[in-house]
Amino acid sequence: MWHTREVETERDLKLASRETLLALIAQQQVVIAQLQRRIGALESQLKRRGSLGMPGNKPPPGQQSPEKKEPRKPRRHGFARKRMTPTRRVEHAVEFCPDCGTHLSGGWVQRTREVIELPVAPIEVTEHVLVARICPVCQRRRVPQQAFQGVVLGQQRLGVNLVSLMVTLREEGRLPIRTIQWYLQTVHQLDLSVGAIVWAIHGVARQGQPAVGGILEQVRVSLVVHADETGWRQDGANGYVWTFSTPSERYFLRRGRDKGVVDEVLGPSFGGVLVSDFYAAYNHYPGLKQRCWAHLLRDIHDLKKLYSEDAGLAQWAEAVHQVYALAKASVLPRAQPGHRTQLLLEEKLLALARPFLNDPLAVQAKLCRRMERFIKELFVFVSDPAVPPDNNAAERSLRHLVISRKISGGTRSDQGTESKMVLASLFGTWRARGLNPLLECRRLLTSPQV
Repeated sequence: MWHTREVETERDLKLASRETLLALIAQQQVVIAQLQRRIGALESQLKRRGSLGMPGNKPPPGQQSPEKKEPRKPRRHGFARKRMTPTRRVEHAVEFCPDCGTHLSGGWVQRTREVIELPVAPIEVTEHVLVARICPVCQRRRVPQQAFQGVVLGQQRLGVNLVSLMVTLREEGRLPIRTIQWYLQTVHQLDLSVGAIVWAIHGVARQGQPAVGGILEQVRVSLVVHADETGWRQDGANGYVWTFSTPSERYFLRRGRDKGVVDEVLGPSFGGVLVSDFYAAYNHYPGLKQRCWAHLLRDIHDLKKLYSEDAGLAQWAEAVHQVYALAKASVLPRAQPGHRTQLLLEEKLLALARPFLNDPLAVQAKLCRRMERFIKELFVFVSDPAVPPDNNAAERSLRHLVISRKISGGTRSDQGTESKMVLASLFGTWRARGLNPLLECRRLLTSPQV
């Protein structure tokens, strides 16, 4: 029967007219288009289900999936996924079967889940009782003398942990005093006055003065010292904070802006290299000096930006940059002594500066005169690899104080300024050494008191 129908269909197609055949072809093309759309929709659905991890997209046994998943990109910092050492363990188990009520026992560990939580810790108040006893031999009264060593600072009632936290929040976190007061009341249920917090901070500064003296001595014996200054107001009066820093020490003090500060800090025995900008207060230092190339190149960039249409200035600026790049890359032969290389670079830079020294129409004349004046202090880093070509280290050490100044506006008294400089030196040094400031502050307060 099927064979008969197939024969009849074939005979009908042979006898059909041209218009009938065209209509049949058009009808078949519509059906083919519908089937192709349906196939595309099903393929998209399978891909979507596979990307969502849904079942139903497994290849047949023995056949590999045509699409391979790309390996997961590792996180740059996976701290949230890093397991920590648990401080306590809580086990969860079903005591009774929820269906029949049978008592359950035994079992195994199905899975574990880590929960990181911050406990609400109200303040702890300890009453220390000093018991007096009479010696039966000499008949003298004996009272403990070292009962509070490492527990409290001086005669105040605030413990070293509490004081360390307040000072760290103030200096490292740059929090205002009233914000620290709010934090202690909200989190630890402790009501302290602003004066009590300030007095505690001054106490830490007094305790840390010997340590700051040790930082100053380390600065004075260093081979390379970075120096810089920034504005700091005290009770509305302008002044300056100076920084003298090494890779592992930070020393701060507030003074005027005269050259005597350099002598006061470095002392007569300092024989290292002083890295600074072009401020005149550093000119009188008789030892080796390295002037900051970052300041010089920044001034050249600003001048070029101001006279953007001056092609000659742009060409001159590019030539100066090339001399600096040559010095940094040490392109000159290694066989030559460092001092000889320094002299060659000085001559190259002077050759670029001389044509404009006395030219009243040259916009770069002032910078050229600066190069000529400080030529012996621009390439010291070529002879001594321990000396950097810029003073960025000093500016980075000042950044913390600059932000603090923008928040607080400065200090209000001599004692406040002195405490600020001491704490800035301590915390800046701990920061430079990569130490935990809270632990270091506590170690300072628990050390033998002076």
